[in-house]
Amino acid sequence: MESLKSWSLLHEYIIPLMLFTTVSKGSSCDAPSSPECFRRTAEAPDYRCEWSMNNTTKSNVKFDLYIDEVRVRNFARTWFEINEKPFKRLKNRSVNIWVEAHIGNSSCASTNTSVVLSHTVKYEAPKHISMSWLKNNLSLSWTASEKHPAAAEIRLHKDANRTDSWKHITTNTTSDTSMHHVLVENLLKDTVYQVKIRHRSTKALNPLWSDWSPVVIVPAELEQKPEVTMNITLSNGTRKVALTWKKMPHAVTYSLNDTQSSNGCTCKKRRDYPINTTETTYIIFVVYSAVKIFVNGRNAAGSSPPAILQIPAVTAAELKICENTLLNIKRKKKTCPEWFELQDEDLWPWSVSDTDIKDYVRYLYFEHKCIDGKPWTLKMCLFYQKEGAPLREPQDFIAFSETHTSNLSWKAIPSAEQRGFLTHYSLCSVKVSSQDERKECHNISASVMKYRLGNLMQGTKYNVSLVGVTRVGEGPEAKLTINTLPEKPVNVLWRLCLLFLFVILTTMCTCILKRIKDNIFPAVPTPVIPDFIPYQPESQDFLERKEEVDELTLLHFHPEVKSVPEDAEESAVLAGEWEEDTDEDEDNERWDSRMLGGSSDECLSPGSTEEALRSSREGEMTDVEQLDNDIAMLIYKKGLVFDVKTDSL
Repeated sequence: MESLKSWSLLHEYIIPLMLFTTVSKGSSCDAPSSPECFRRTAEAPDYRCEWSMNNTTKSNVKFDLYIDEVRVRNFARTWFEINEKPFKRLKNRSVNIWVEAHIGNSSCASTNTSVVLSHTVKYEAPKHISMSWLKNNLSLSWTASEKHPAAAEIRLHKDANRTDSWKHITTNTTSDTSMHHVLVENLLKDTVYQVKIRHRSTKALNPLWSDWSPVVIVPAELEQKPEVTMNITLSNGTRKVALTWKKMPHAVTYSLNDTQSSNGCTCKKRRDYPINTTETTYIIFVVYSAVKIFVNGRNAAGSSPPAILQIPAVTAAELKICENTLLNIKRKKKTCPEWFELQDEDLWPWSVSDTDIKDYVRYLYFEHKCIDGKPWTLKMCLFYQKEGAPLREPQDFIAFSETHTSNLSWKAIPSAEQRGFLTHYSLCSVKVSSQDERKECHNISASVMKYRLGNLMQGTKYNVSLVGVTRVGEGPEAKLTINTLPEKPVNVLWRLCLLFLFVILTTMCTCILKRIKDNIFPAVPTPVIPDFIPYQPESQDFLERKEEVDELTLLHFHPEVKSVPEDAEESAVLAGEWEEDTDEDEDNERWDSRMLGGSSDECLSPGSTEEALRSSREGEMTDVEQLDNDIAMLIYKKGLVFDVKTDSL
């Protein structure tokens, strides 16, 4: 037989079949199970035969496999794989298959199984099982044995109740080119399950169920994102970010990723991302540009929502302006340039390549390099490829407190509308009442958003304009009108009342202070000296004598002229008293008497002269005037002055 000869050349254990089975007397072996011979897929070139035996642990057990006329003998495994070529004439017809076991001198055989080899397909047990939760539905996926869908049987129960019976679910899979998918509905996504799966072909004429997959644990869904905190330490050119998060229930690992790995400015290789760790802390180094870090928990059922940590770009106090030739500079190969488009300061900057740089758009430029395995920023600056005047006016330009001063405020021109670097704002104001008024303008720093406009007249209308200025020119004006408030009549009345009150208080204080001063420092009386005609003495001796006034005595008027009033008499009595108490030189007394017109026996010539003078004066004044002058005369006593006041007649 030609086919048997070719088979004997392929396998030395195959010999012409002896159609008999012998079992030794006193055999102690258990018969093996009926064998299953199949292909793994409909297109597989090899067949595999499997069986089982209770005492396969004995090392001296040998098996012979019989496939119709062919025997494969003397091997110790409970399975055997053979190539399709020797069985081409047998694969499409029914054949009998059995197994014979040999233990020492004993042998035993399984029952015969009649099969068509080409019709029998048995898949391998499901491998690479993955799972995910879709609300309360569990999605299971595993590697597909064939491209078409398969039948699947799923057993599951809660992990907390392992003694409970398995729940059986039989369904057909949905398939793509490489995976089978099954959706198990109406489960609890916050519960842990145990699952095992087997499947079989839906195309084969004689499909066999695969072996069960190992039991897999389906963890609960991770619904919450990790609670991550970070601590940033700024170094000279790099930033150390220490991440810490709380341990998540049902989470096995944690995954970290960042945006600097996607743009290539990292010291790690791309295959090193994402970073997986089982710890709850991690340290990462990032550059000065804006970076996002993503942290999520992972388990077999999927990932939690990511915790997104946004680390803004380092803001320099005086961020420099890049040179215009920056795009043309040839950079070193080991440096990593990075461009961010700053269209809106409230939004996250958009990373672009240097080939996408546009005119009139502001960019933030960074240049990075790896130093000692850490990313470092070497340069950062602002850049415009081409500048222009602003397209829009300052926003929300308002005024308040419109009195003699007005407080103005505004918002910056949006970055996308600036079209260049703002050098300053120009604020101008002019009165509306007169066109001849000169416009007053002020230059305000581009970083200032408030200004106090002063020296305004109350009750006046002003037009105020504000423009942004770049190196190219001015943009549109933001305008407003200020109506300063007139001075209120109530305020005028209050001012008059306060002024009147001030005058009254000032007058009262002056009077009070004057009275206090008079009591503490009384006024010194001023002596009154009447006019007199000096007497020229005839002798020189008389001129050289010193005058010493001891007392001044008022003379009684002649009764023929007029009677003296009582007050004058009192003065005369007072003078007499002073005469009695005074003990002075008699020469001085006589001198005083002669000077005042009194009569004396010792000096006749001077007396006669005085009478002549008195008679000449009496012709010019009346008796009353003479009386007043005499009463008002002072009394001198050793330098003391006594002011005698009398009522006029």
